[in-house]
Amino acid sequence: MRCPFCGHEDTQVKDSRPSEDNAAIRRRRSCPQCGSRFTTFERVQLRDLVVIKKNGQRVPFDREKLMRSISIAVRKRPVEPERVERAVNSIQRRLESSGETEIPSSMIGELVMDALASLDQVAYVRYASVYRNFREAKDFEDFIGKLGETGRDD
Repeated sequence: MRCPFCGHEDTQVKDSRPSEDNAAIRRRRSCPQCGSRFTTFERVQLRDLVVIKKNGQRVPFDREKLMRSISIAVRKRPVEPERVERAVNSIQRRLESSGETEIPSSMIGELVMDALASLDQVAYVRYASVYRNFREAKDFEDFIGKLGETGRDD
């Protein structure tokens, strides 16, 4: 593993342990060249996923982008980072076990909506406002009205 600080090619693993949800292995590494320490995570990847965007463009699935999207939605909300990590792991597992290698972005968006609905209602509305492209306050009112009636907007 290359050192992210100095670029040295050969780093040493100092400690390995499973992550909290046992979906990854957390490794503490050290660089013999510059002495820096850093953490890496090793995850099982069942297959390479390709996301089909609305415009037809195909891009590789990016777990970190999924993590950022959910993290932005839950920012400044009482949601523990471990719960976000579990939600991302769950979404990724569902995508990988779907049997498809090409996934429409709309499917990912719906999985994120489902995850956020169970994590935090405010984060759910935040994400929905971007995902569903709310343009005015009335869009929020309608969405929240449906949310209040059914517990979730479908």
